Amino acid sequence: MSISPYQVSGTNASARFTLKIHRGDGMALLAMNWKNGEPPLDFVGFAIEYQEPNGDKFYPLKNRIYFKGSSRTDPNNSSTLRSPIQKFRWVHFPRNANLLGKFTYRVKPVFMNDRGELSYGNAQTAAIELRGETYPGLLNVAFTRGFVSSQAFVDLFEANGPVSQLIPAKADDGLEFVPTHPDHEQALNWMGFEARKLILELLQKAVADPTAQVRVVAYELNLPELLGLFKDLGNRLKIIIDNSENHAPGHSAESKAAAALIQTAGADHVKRQDMNKLQHNKFIVVDGAEVKAVVCGSTNFSWRGFYVQANNALILHGVNAIQPFKQAFEDYWNNDTTATFGRTQSAEWNNLGIAGVDAKVTFSPHVQSNLQLAKIAEDIQKNTKSSLLYSLAFLHQTPGVIKDAIQQVMRKDGIFVYGISDLKTGGLEVQKPNGDIEPVYSAALSGDLPEPFKSEPSGGKGIRMHHKFIVVDFDKPSARVYLGSYNFSTAADKSNGENLVLIKDRRIALSYMIEALRLFDHYHFRVTMKEGQTERKKLYLAKPPSAIGEFPWWDEHFTDPRKILDRQLFS
Repeated sequence: MSISPYQVSGTNASARFTLKIHRGDGMALLAMNWKNGEPPLDFVGFAIEYQEPNGDKFYPLKNRIYFKGSSRTDPNNSSTLRSPIQKFRWVHFPRNANLLGKFTYRVKPVFMNDRGELSYGNAQTAAIELRGETYPGLLNVAFTRGFVSSQAFVDLFEANGPVSQLIPAKADDGLEFVPTHPDHEQALNWMGFEARKLILELLQKAVADPTAQVRVVAYELNLPELLGLFKDLGNRLKIIIDNSENHAPGHSAESKAAAALIQTAGADHVKRQDMNKLQHNKFIVVDGAEVKAVVCGSTNFSWRGFYVQANNALILHGVNAIQPFKQAFEDYWNNDTTATFGRTQSAEWNNLGIAGVDAKVTFSPHVQSNLQLAKIAEDIQKNTKSSLLYSLAFLHQTPGVIKDAIQQVMRKDGIFVYGISDLKTGGLEVQKPNGDIEPVYSAALSGDLPEPFKSEPSGGKGIRMHHKFIVVDFDKPSARVYLGSYNFSTAADKSNGENLVLIKDRRIALSYMIEALRLFDHYHFRVTMKEGQTERKKLYLAKPPSAIGEFPWWDEHFTDPRKILDRQLFS
């Protein structure tokens, strides 16, 4: 049964569980729930398989955790048919997510008898399109993978060379750095995921179109592949590069990039700017006969921005969509202070004119009449009805109102709060008995994990979660997302050059919701495992209880209020 183009459900009435699949960008969220009461004690998880569009074979998803006694040398034991998923939801990255057509998922409940033998119940099957573009030809949400600290990275790349052979140790060395890792092309494609691919493709199209004029505002700029494309544009490029404390010195990559672009674009096409604090925007506008598009979001034009950090990029198409960004570029070029820029039309809300999508943008710094931070906090606090999910870098630096609003929502019964910040935020690590879920933080979590997990790299110094987005009520018609370069801080509102986009659309809210889930789960697992290493030296799947006082793996999903809410909301 199709709920919408972005959510589908299984229809097998004889299956003992439900299945709902949510479309993400380059990924899918599968959510399961038991239909009647609690599962039986011998239920040990879900086996998940998928079939590619026009394919003739189902491939089982893999699990890294096995039942105790299973051979880790037998590759077949990694199949969820033998090592089922002991969760009620799972985010899957299909290996060929951009294939046209529908991906079919088949999910079965798995049972284990007292001899350790597995059996399977009736399956739920559903098919969903995971095409690359969120709204083809209009709008596309894209993410970097942000998984340097992951078992997938270790398995795919680390055996052949460390992270230091893929990315420079220092940002200022970025323009001269050449990767020496033997698999660097494959690794960088994997790390950069859709965001890197789409940004590079857009610039390549701009270079190929002699009519294309390109306008760029860059906070960080230390990637040779980007600088090379900017140079290829010649005087069709105009660029503003941040000139704040870290980027102003002559040895910085930004200063080196500016000097190189003066040679190709001309001195009158390159500007350094810090506004009142930072020129923190990261957007690219292409205006040509062949393509009219803009890229914005949280992705800096840097090694870490593309390849280490979790970031998002929003690609908008059409003359209406690019116009506010073109005007903002001109307003930044002509205004260096809050007092002047904040009174331009760019500092107000501007409709992006995307057919069928309610989307608008405003640019900082704002003056008193168009400040946004308190209004966002008020929206969160007063209007959140079912869920609040977020991924906010530097939340620990955000004064007052956003943190207060999140805390207020967490105190309300029946609202699902799920969030991640790159550094621990005082006062938010709260787990309430009414079902709220505490935020987690992606601090330095590299190093040893319990077996069978291998030691993971940190990806170097600096933050790894760089998103700035908030998703409100993803499951409601009022679903909305705040996103951009805007850090939801007083400085972002009043001092920095920033962009803030508000989109009211369920399909887009789903994409960002799934991204929030996959990051939270990724780092929450690592926090939990590192905190519990002294008690758990090895990880195994739970077998059915065999003695008094033992509980099935699923018990907490039906007794813990926060996990009950989790199980019910997504399914």
